[in-house]
Amino acid sequence: MLLTISTTYQPATDLGFLLHKHPDRFQTINLSIGQAHAFYPESSPERTTVALLLDMDPIDMVRNGRSDGNQGFSLGQYVNDRPYVGSSFLSVALAKAFSTALNGTCHKRPELVDQPLPLKATLSVVSAPAGGEALLRKWFEPLGYTMDITPHALDATHPEWGMSSYYTVTMDGVVTLQALLAHLYVLIPALDRDKHYYVSEGEVAKLLAKGDGWLEQHPAREEITRRYLLGFRSLTKQVWSEWEGAEEAADVARKEKAAAPSLHDRRLQAVLSALLASGAESVLDLGCGEGKLLRLLLKERQFRRIEGMDVSYGELTKAMDRLHYEDLPPRQRERLKLWQGALTYRDERMHGFDAAAVVEVIEHLDENRLQAFERVVFGSARPATVVLTTPNADYNALFEKMEADTMRHTDHRFEWSREEFRAWTERITSEYAYQVSIEPIGPIDDTYGSPSQMAIFTHAD
Repeated sequence: MLLTISTTYQPATDLGFLLHKHPDRFQTINLSIGQAHAFYPESSPERTTVALLLDMDPIDMVRNGRSDGNQGFSLGQYVNDRPYVGSSFLSVALAKAFSTALNGTCHKRPELVDQPLPLKATLSVVSAPAGGEALLRKWFEPLGYTMDITPHALDATHPEWGMSSYYTVTMDGVVTLQALLAHLYVLIPALDRDKHYYVSEGEVAKLLAKGDGWLEQHPAREEITRRYLLGFRSLTKQVWSEWEGAEEAADVARKEKAAAPSLHDRRLQAVLSALLASGAESVLDLGCGEGKLLRLLLKERQFRRIEGMDVSYGELTKAMDRLHYEDLPPRQRERLKLWQGALTYRDERMHGFDAAAVVEVIEHLDENRLQAFERVVFGSARPATVVLTTPNADYNALFEKMEADTMRHTDHRFEWSREEFRAWTERITSEYAYQVSIEPIGPIDDTYGSPSQMAIFTHAD
Protein backbone atom coordinates (compact mmCIF):
# COMPACT_ATOMS: atom_id res chain seq x y z
CA MET A 1 0.00 0.00 0.00
CA LEU A 2 1.49 3.37 -1.03
CA LEU A 3 0.72 6.91 0.17
CA THR A 4 2.46 9.92 -1.40
CA ILE A 5 2.25 13.54 -0.25
CA SER A 6 3.54 16.31 -2.51
CA THR A 7 3.85 20.07 -2.16
CA THR A 8 4.85 22.98 -4.38
CA TYR A 9 5.20 25.35 -1.43
CA GLN A 10 8.35 27.43 -1.85
CA PRO A 11 10.77 26.09 -0.86
CA ALA A 12 9.14 22.68 -1.15
CA THR A 13 11.98 21.08 0.77
CA ASP A 14 10.44 22.52 3.95
CA LEU A 15 8.30 19.37 3.88
CA GLY A 16 11.34 17.51 5.20
CA PHE A 17 11.52 19.76 8.27
CA LEU A 18 7.85 19.19 9.04
CA LEU A 19 8.07 15.42 8.69
CA HIS A 20 11.37 15.22 10.53
CA LYS A 21 12.59 13.02 7.68
CA HIS A 22 15.69 13.90 5.68
CA PRO A 23 15.10 13.75 1.90
CA ASP A 24 18.42 11.96 1.32
CA ARG A 25 17.63 9.07 3.66
CA PHE A 26 15.59 5.94 3.15
CA GLN A 27 14.04 5.15 6.52
CA THR A 28 12.42 1.94 7.66
CA ILE A 29 9.95 1.78 10.54
CA ASN A 30 9.24 -1.58 12.12
CA LEU A 31 5.59 -2.51 12.61
CA SER A 32 4.12 -5.53 14.36
CA ILE A 33 3.00 -6.95 11.00
CA GLY A 34 5.87 -5.86 8.77
CA GLN A 35 7.55 -2.60 7.92
CA ALA A 36 6.82 0.89 6.66
CA HIS A 37 9.34 2.67 4.44
CA ALA A 38 9.55 6.47 4.20
CA PHE A 39 11.46 8.00 1.30
CA TYR A 40 11.40 10.90 -1.17
CA PRO A 41 10.83 10.07 -4.86
CA GLU A 42 11.54 13.74 -5.63
CA SER A 43 13.01 16.60 -3.63
CA SER A 44 13.64 20.09 -5.01
CA PRO A 45 12.79 23.63 -3.95
CA GLU A 46 10.02 23.63 -6.58
CA ARG A 47 8.36 20.32 -5.73
CA THR A 48 8.93 17.69 -3.05
CA THR A 49 7.18 14.36 -2.59
CA VAL A 50 7.36 11.99 0.35
CA ALA A 51 6.21 8.39 0.07
CA LEU A 52 5.09 5.97 2.77
CA LEU A 53 5.12 2.36 1.60
CA LEU A 54 3.57 -0.35 3.76
CA ASP A 55 5.27 -3.72 3.38
CA MET A 56 3.09 -6.06 5.39
CA ASP A 57 3.57 -9.78 5.89
CA PRO A 58 0.25 -11.72 5.67
CA ILE A 59 1.74 -14.56 7.73
CA ASP A 60 2.72 -12.17 10.53
CA MET A 61 -0.79 -10.73 10.49
CA VAL A 62 -2.28 -14.16 11.08
CA ARG A 63 0.28 -15.14 13.72
CA ASN A 64 -0.34 -11.94 15.65
CA GLY A 65 -4.09 -12.10 15.24
CA ARG A 66 -4.08 -8.79 13.40
CA SER A 67 -6.71 -9.52 10.76
CA ASP A 68 -9.87 -11.49 10.55
CA GLY A 69 -9.43 -11.57 6.84
CA ASN A 70 -12.13 -12.88 4.56
CA GLN A 71 -13.82 -15.68 6.46
CA GLY A 72 -15.82 -16.69 3.41
CA PHE A 73 -13.31 -19.37 2.47
CA SER A 74 -10.71 -21.49 4.23
CA LEU A 75 -7.64 -19.49 3.22
CA GLY A 76 -9.29 -16.14 3.95
CA GLN A 77 -6.83 -15.35 6.72
CA TYR A 78 -3.92 -15.68 4.32
CA VAL A 79 -5.43 -14.47 1.07
CA ASN A 80 -6.95 -11.01 1.61
CA ASP A 81 -6.57 -7.37 0.62
CA ARG A 82 -4.91 -6.13 3.82
CA PRO A 83 -1.38 -5.67 2.41
CA TYR A 84 -2.67 -3.65 -0.55
CA VAL A 85 -5.31 -1.19 0.70
CA GLY A 86 -5.40 1.83 2.96
CA SER A 87 -6.79 0.71 6.29
CA SER A 88 -6.21 0.96 10.03
CA PHE A 89 -2.69 -0.36 9.32
CA LEU A 90 -2.05 2.91 7.49
CA SER A 91 -3.12 4.92 10.56
CA VAL A 92 -0.62 3.01 12.69
CA ALA A 93 2.13 3.59 10.13
CA LEU A 94 1.33 7.32 9.95
CA ALA A 95 1.46 7.61 13.73
CA LYS A 96 4.87 5.91 13.88
CA ALA A 97 6.53 7.29 10.76
CA PHE A 98 5.25 10.87 10.92
CA SER A 99 4.55 11.25 14.65
CA THR A 100 6.11 14.73 14.99
CA ALA A 101 4.07 16.15 12.10
CA LEU A 102 0.87 14.41 13.24
CA ASN A 103 1.31 15.92 16.71
CA GLY A 104 2.05 19.40 15.37
CA THR A 105 5.72 19.54 16.37
CA CYS A 106 8.62 21.02 14.40
CA HIS A 107 11.53 22.16 16.55
CA LYS A 108 13.71 23.51 13.74
CA ARG A 109 10.96 25.42 11.91
CA PRO A 110 8.03 25.82 14.36
CA GLU A 111 6.39 28.49 12.22
CA LEU A 112 5.69 25.85 9.55
CA VAL A 113 3.31 23.89 11.78
CA ASP A 114 0.44 26.36 11.38
CA GLN A 115 1.32 27.28 7.80
CA PRO A 116 -1.30 26.10 5.26
CA LEU A 117 0.50 24.43 2.37
CA PRO A 118 -0.60 23.34 -1.12
CA LEU A 119 -0.64 19.58 -0.58
CA LYS A 120 -1.54 16.68 -2.85
CA ALA A 121 -2.01 13.25 -1.27
CA THR A 122 -2.46 10.10 -3.34
CA LEU A 123 -3.61 6.79 -1.88
CA SER A 124 -2.83 3.99 -4.30
CA VAL A 125 -5.77 1.86 -3.15
CA VAL A 126 -8.63 2.73 -0.81
CA SER A 127 -11.42 0.37 0.09
CA ALA A 128 -14.88 1.88 0.43
CA PRO A 129 -17.26 -1.10 0.44
CA ALA A 130 -20.23 0.82 1.85
CA GLY A 131 -20.69 4.11 0.04
CA GLY A 132 -18.05 4.10 -2.67
CA GLU A 133 -17.10 7.29 -4.50
CA ALA A 134 -20.06 9.24 -3.10
CA LEU A 135 -18.91 8.50 0.43
CA LEU A 136 -15.33 9.51 -0.34
CA ARG A 137 -16.53 12.87 -1.63
CA LYS A 138 -18.98 13.27 1.25
CA TRP A 139 -16.22 12.89 3.80
CA PHE A 140 -13.25 14.64 2.19
CA GLU A 141 -14.73 17.52 0.18
CA PRO A 142 -16.18 19.37 3.23
CA LEU A 143 -12.60 19.54 4.52
CA GLY A 144 -11.61 21.64 1.49
CA TYR A 145 -10.12 18.99 -0.78
CA THR A 146 -10.55 18.65 -4.52
CA MET A 147 -10.96 14.95 -5.22
CA ASP A 148 -9.79 12.85 -8.17
CA ILE A 149 -11.21 9.34 -7.73
CA THR A 150 -10.47 6.43 -10.05
CA PRO A 151 -12.55 3.26 -9.54
CA HIS A 152 -11.08 -0.16 -10.29
CA ALA A 153 -12.79 -3.04 -12.05
CA LEU A 154 -12.94 -6.43 -10.38
CA ASP A 155 -11.04 -7.84 -13.33
CA ALA A 156 -10.07 -5.83 -16.38
CA THR A 157 -10.30 -8.97 -18.51
CA HIS A 158 -13.88 -9.60 -17.38
CA PRO A 159 -15.71 -6.26 -17.53
CA GLU A 160 -19.02 -8.09 -17.08
CA TRP A 161 -18.04 -8.73 -13.46
CA GLY A 162 -18.48 -5.02 -12.78
CA MET A 163 -16.61 -2.61 -10.57
CA SER A 164 -14.92 -3.35 -7.28
CA SER A 165 -15.07 -1.37 -4.04
CA TYR A 166 -11.45 -0.20 -4.51
CA TYR A 167 -10.35 3.27 -5.64
CA THR A 168 -7.23 5.28 -6.28
CA VAL A 169 -7.76 8.62 -4.58
CA THR A 170 -5.91 11.89 -5.07
CA MET A 171 -6.84 14.84 -2.89
CA ASP A 172 -5.66 18.43 -3.39
CA GLY A 173 -6.00 21.12 -0.76
CA VAL A 174 -4.35 24.05 0.98
CA VAL A 175 -4.15 22.83 4.56
CA THR A 176 -1.55 22.34 7.26
CA LEU A 177 0.35 19.07 7.08
CA GLN A 178 -0.89 18.17 10.55
CA ALA A 179 -4.50 18.55 9.40
CA LEU A 180 -3.95 16.36 6.32
CA LEU A 181 -2.37 13.59 8.39
CA ALA A 182 -5.15 13.80 11.01
CA HIS A 183 -7.81 13.56 8.29
CA LEU A 184 -6.18 10.44 6.86
CA TYR A 185 -5.61 8.93 10.31
CA VAL A 186 -9.33 9.10 11.14
CA LEU A 187 -11.12 8.72 7.81
CA ILE A 188 -9.20 5.87 6.16
CA PRO A 189 -9.99 3.21 8.82
CA ALA A 190 -13.53 4.57 9.09
CA LEU A 191 -13.99 3.99 5.36
CA ASP A 192 -12.67 0.44 5.48
CA ARG A 193 -14.36 -0.62 8.75
CA ASP A 194 -12.07 -3.64 9.10
CA LYS A 195 -9.90 -2.61 12.04
CA HIS A 196 -7.03 -4.89 12.84
CA TYR A 197 -7.22 -4.30 16.59
CA TYR A 198 -9.81 -4.40 19.31
CA VAL A 199 -11.91 -1.24 19.59
CA SER A 200 -12.02 0.00 23.18
CA GLU A 201 -12.26 3.25 25.11
CA GLY A 202 -8.71 4.01 24.03
CA GLU A 203 -10.03 4.56 20.53
CA VAL A 204 -12.38 7.23 21.84
CA ALA A 205 -9.42 9.22 23.15
CA LYS A 206 -7.56 8.81 19.84
CA LEU A 207 -10.59 9.92 17.84
CA LEU A 208 -11.12 13.00 20.01
CA ALA A 209 -7.44 13.90 19.86
CA LYS A 210 -6.97 13.46 16.11
CA GLY A 211 -10.41 14.87 15.29
CA ASP A 212 -9.94 17.95 17.44
CA GLY A 213 -10.72 21.16 15.59
CA TRP A 214 -12.39 19.62 12.54
CA LEU A 215 -14.37 16.44 13.15
CA GLU A 216 -16.88 18.01 15.53
CA GLN A 217 -17.69 20.55 12.77
CA HIS A 218 -17.91 17.97 9.96
CA PRO A 219 -21.42 17.55 8.48
CA ALA A 220 -20.97 13.73 8.53
CA ARG A 221 -19.39 13.59 11.98
CA GLU A 222 -21.94 11.11 13.41
CA GLU A 223 -21.53 8.70 10.52
CA ILE A 224 -17.73 8.93 10.67
CA THR A 225 -17.75 8.35 14.43
CA ARG A 226 -20.00 5.29 14.21
CA ARG A 227 -17.89 3.70 11.50
CA TYR A 228 -14.58 4.54 13.17
CA LEU A 229 -15.80 2.85 16.36
CA LEU A 230 -17.39 -0.06 14.44
CA GLY A 231 -20.88 0.90 15.60
CA PHE A 232 -20.28 0.39 19.33
CA ARG A 233 -23.04 2.55 20.78
CA SER A 234 -21.51 3.08 24.21
CA LEU A 235 -18.25 4.34 22.69
CA THR A 236 -20.03 6.46 20.11
CA LYS A 237 -22.14 8.09 22.83
CA GLN A 238 -18.97 8.96 24.73
CA VAL A 239 -17.67 10.93 21.76
CA TRP A 240 -20.99 12.69 21.20
CA SER A 241 -21.26 13.62 24.87
CA GLU A 242 -17.76 15.13 24.72
CA TRP A 243 -18.80 17.22 21.75
CA GLU A 244 -22.04 18.26 23.41
CA GLY A 245 -20.11 19.35 26.50
CA ALA A 246 -17.66 21.31 24.36
CA GLU A 247 -20.50 22.93 22.43
CA GLU A 248 -22.27 23.88 25.66
CA ALA A 249 -19.04 25.37 27.01
CA ALA A 250 -18.50 27.27 23.76
CA ASP A 251 -22.09 28.50 23.87
CA VAL A 252 -21.62 29.73 27.42
CA ALA A 253 -18.40 31.47 26.39
CA ARG A 254 -20.17 33.12 23.45
CA LYS A 255 -22.97 34.32 25.71
CA GLU A 256 -20.51 35.62 28.28
CA LYS A 257 -18.60 37.43 25.56
CA ALA A 258 -21.82 38.91 24.20
CA ALA A 259 -22.87 39.97 27.69
CA ALA A 260 -19.48 41.50 28.46
CA PRO A 261 -19.20 45.20 27.59
CA SER A 262 -17.25 45.98 24.43
CA LEU A 263 -14.14 48.14 24.51
CA HIS A 264 -16.18 51.00 23.06
CA ASP A 265 -18.79 50.67 25.81
CA ARG A 266 -16.09 50.54 28.49
CA ARG A 267 -14.50 53.63 26.99
CA LEU A 268 -17.78 55.57 27.08
CA GLN A 269 -18.44 54.47 30.65
CA ALA A 270 -14.95 55.59 31.70
CA VAL A 271 -15.48 59.00 30.11
CA LEU A 272 -18.92 59.32 31.70
CA SER A 273 -17.51 58.46 35.14
CA ALA A 274 -14.75 61.06 34.75
CA LEU A 275 -17.28 63.74 33.73
CA LEU A 276 -19.52 62.91 36.68
CA ALA A 277 -16.57 63.01 39.07
CA SER A 278 -15.56 66.46 37.76
CA GLY A 279 -18.82 67.94 39.01
CA ALA A 280 -19.51 69.46 35.60
CA GLU A 281 -23.06 70.59 34.84
CA SER A 282 -22.44 71.58 31.21
CA VAL A 283 -20.65 69.24 28.77
CA LEU A 284 -19.58 69.62 25.16
CA ASP A 285 -18.95 66.41 23.21
CA LEU A 286 -16.38 67.35 20.55
CA GLY A 287 -16.62 64.95 17.61
CA CYS A 288 -19.86 63.47 18.92
CA GLY A 289 -20.43 61.20 15.91
CA GLU A 290 -23.67 59.23 16.15
CA GLY A 291 -24.35 60.45 19.67
CA LYS A 292 -23.57 57.38 21.81
CA LEU A 293 -21.96 59.43 24.58
CA LEU A 294 -24.71 62.04 24.35
CA ARG A 295 -27.30 59.36 25.05
CA LEU A 296 -25.48 58.41 28.26
CA LEU A 297 -25.14 62.04 29.30
CA LEU A 298 -28.88 62.61 28.89
CA LYS A 299 -29.57 59.92 31.49
CA GLU A 300 -27.65 61.84 34.17
CA ARG A 301 -29.51 64.70 35.88
CA GLN A 302 -26.21 66.31 36.85
CA PHE A 303 -25.71 67.54 33.29
CA ARG A 304 -28.12 70.39 32.75
CA ARG A 305 -26.60 71.52 29.45
CA ILE A 306 -25.39 69.00 26.85
CA GLU A 307 -24.14 69.86 23.37
CA GLY A 308 -22.61 67.80 20.62
CA MET A 309 -20.41 69.10 17.82
CA ASP A 310 -19.19 67.22 14.73
CA VAL A 311 -17.67 68.21 11.40
CA SER A 312 -19.96 65.76 9.54
CA TYR A 313 -23.55 66.80 8.97
CA GLY A 314 -24.39 63.17 8.16
CA GLU A 315 -23.14 62.03 11.58
CA LEU A 316 -25.22 64.72 13.26
CA THR A 317 -28.30 63.48 11.40
CA LYS A 318 -27.61 59.94 12.63
CA ALA A 319 -27.22 61.29 16.15
CA MET A 320 -30.60 63.02 15.94
CA ASP A 321 -32.17 59.73 14.86
CA ARG A 322 -30.35 57.67 17.52
CA LEU A 323 -31.42 60.07 20.25
CA HIS A 324 -35.01 60.29 18.91
CA TYR A 325 -34.56 64.00 19.22
CA GLU A 326 -37.94 64.94 17.76
CA ASP A 327 -39.70 62.67 20.23
CA LEU A 328 -37.86 63.83 23.34
CA PRO A 329 -39.91 65.48 26.09
CA PRO A 330 -39.61 69.29 26.01
CA ARG A 331 -37.39 69.48 29.10
CA GLN A 332 -34.98 66.92 27.63
CA ARG A 333 -34.82 68.77 24.34
CA GLU A 334 -33.98 71.97 26.19
CA ARG A 335 -30.89 70.24 27.65
CA LEU A 336 -29.57 69.00 24.29
CA LYS A 337 -28.19 70.83 21.29
CA LEU A 338 -26.32 69.56 18.21
CA TRP A 339 -24.34 71.69 15.80
CA GLN A 340 -21.77 71.45 13.03
CA GLY A 341 -18.23 72.67 13.55
CA ALA A 342 -14.53 71.85 13.30
CA LEU A 343 -12.03 71.07 16.06
CA THR A 344 -9.27 73.12 14.45
CA TYR A 345 -11.11 76.48 14.17
CA ARG A 346 -12.00 78.82 17.00
CA ASP A 347 -15.73 78.97 17.57
CA GLU A 348 -17.52 81.03 20.21
CA ARG A 349 -20.07 78.23 20.60
CA MET A 350 -17.36 76.14 22.31
CA HIS A 351 -17.00 78.61 25.16
CA GLY A 352 -18.63 78.48 28.57
CA PHE A 353 -18.68 74.72 29.24
CA ASP A 354 -17.60 73.12 32.49
CA ALA A 355 -16.23 70.09 30.64
CA ALA A 356 -15.46 68.80 27.16
CA ALA A 357 -15.18 65.21 25.95
CA VAL A 358 -12.90 64.25 23.04
CA VAL A 359 -13.41 60.50 22.57
CA GLU A 360 -11.22 58.71 19.97
CA VAL A 361 -11.03 61.83 17.82
CA ILE A 362 -7.53 63.29 17.72
CA GLU A 363 -6.05 60.26 15.91
CA HIS A 364 -8.22 61.23 12.91
CA LEU A 365 -6.41 64.58 12.62
CA ASP A 366 -3.20 65.10 10.71
CA GLU A 367 -0.44 65.55 13.26
CA ASN A 368 0.44 68.94 11.78
CA ARG A 369 -3.11 70.07 12.69
CA LEU A 370 -2.80 69.06 16.34
CA GLN A 371 -1.47 72.45 17.43
CA ALA A 372 -4.54 74.11 15.95
CA PHE A 373 -6.70 71.67 17.94
CA GLU A 374 -4.74 72.47 21.10
CA ARG A 375 -5.16 76.24 20.66
CA VAL A 376 -8.90 75.87 20.01
CA VAL A 377 -9.71 73.54 22.93
CA PHE A 378 -7.13 74.31 25.62
CA GLY A 379 -6.30 77.90 24.68
CA SER A 380 -9.59 79.37 23.46
CA ALA A 381 -12.57 77.30 24.69
CA ARG A 382 -10.69 76.38 27.86
CA PRO A 383 -13.25 74.24 29.75
CA ALA A 384 -12.41 73.42 33.37
CA THR A 385 -12.14 69.72 32.52
CA VAL A 386 -11.18 67.97 29.27
CA VAL A 387 -11.56 64.19 29.05
CA LEU A 388 -9.70 62.81 26.04
CA THR A 389 -9.15 59.23 24.84
CA THR A 390 -7.03 57.77 22.05
CA PRO A 391 -5.74 54.29 21.08
CA ASN A 392 -2.59 52.90 22.69
CA ALA A 393 -0.28 51.85 19.85
CA ASP A 394 1.73 49.59 22.18
CA TYR A 395 -1.30 47.32 22.55
CA ASN A 396 -1.46 46.68 18.80
CA ALA A 397 1.20 43.99 19.21
CA LEU A 398 -1.48 41.79 20.84
CA PHE A 399 -3.79 41.85 17.81
CA GLU A 400 -2.81 38.65 15.94
CA LYS A 401 -4.35 39.62 12.60
CA MET A 402 -2.80 43.09 12.62
CA GLU A 403 0.37 43.52 10.57
CA ALA A 404 3.36 45.39 11.92
CA ASP A 405 3.54 49.16 11.29
CA THR A 406 -0.19 49.39 10.55
CA MET A 407 -2.98 51.12 12.43
CA ARG A 408 -6.32 49.87 13.72
CA HIS A 409 -8.36 51.87 11.22
CA THR A 410 -7.48 53.13 7.77
CA ASP A 411 -8.69 56.66 8.61
CA HIS A 412 -6.30 57.02 11.57
CA ARG A 413 -3.52 59.50 10.86
CA PHE A 414 -1.43 58.36 13.84
CA GLU A 415 -1.58 56.18 16.93
CA TRP A 416 0.52 57.04 19.96
CA SER A 417 2.39 54.76 22.29
CA ARG A 418 1.94 55.34 26.02
CA GLU A 419 5.22 57.23 26.14
CA GLU A 420 4.25 59.45 23.21
CA PHE A 421 0.83 60.15 24.72
CA ARG A 422 2.33 61.05 28.09
CA ALA A 423 4.85 63.39 26.44
CA TRP A 424 2.03 65.15 24.57
CA THR A 425 -0.13 65.57 27.69
CA GLU A 426 2.84 66.98 29.62
CA ARG A 427 3.38 69.57 26.91
CA ILE A 428 -0.30 70.55 27.10
CA THR A 429 -0.06 71.01 30.87
CA SER A 430 3.06 73.13 30.47
CA GLU A 431 1.73 75.40 27.72
CA TYR A 432 -1.89 75.82 28.82
CA ALA A 433 -1.71 75.60 32.64
CA TYR A 434 -3.64 72.36 33.04
CA GLN A 435 -2.99 69.37 35.27
CA VAL A 436 -3.40 65.87 33.91
CA SER A 437 -3.94 62.30 35.05
CA ILE A 438 -3.75 59.33 32.68
CA GLU A 439 -5.85 56.21 33.11
CA PRO A 440 -6.03 52.91 31.15
CA ILE A 441 -9.23 51.74 29.47
CA GLY A 442 -9.90 48.05 28.80
CA PRO A 443 -7.99 44.91 29.77
CA ILE A 444 -4.45 45.61 30.97
CA ASP A 445 -1.45 43.66 29.73
CA ASP A 446 1.70 43.75 31.87
CA THR A 447 3.88 44.56 28.86
CA TYR A 448 1.68 46.52 26.47
CA GLY A 449 -0.80 48.27 28.75
CA SER A 450 -4.47 48.74 27.80
CA PRO A 451 -6.03 49.14 24.34
CA SER A 452 -7.14 52.73 24.98
CA GLN A 453 -5.66 55.50 27.11
CA MET A 454 -7.55 58.37 28.74
CA ALA A 455 -6.23 61.76 29.86
CA ILE A 456 -8.23 63.91 32.29
CA PHE A 457 -7.11 67.53 32.08
CA THR A 458 -8.15 70.03 34.78
CA HIS A 459 -7.34 73.69 35.28
CA ALA A 460 -4.22 74.13 37.40
CA ASP A 461 -5.96 76.94 39.26
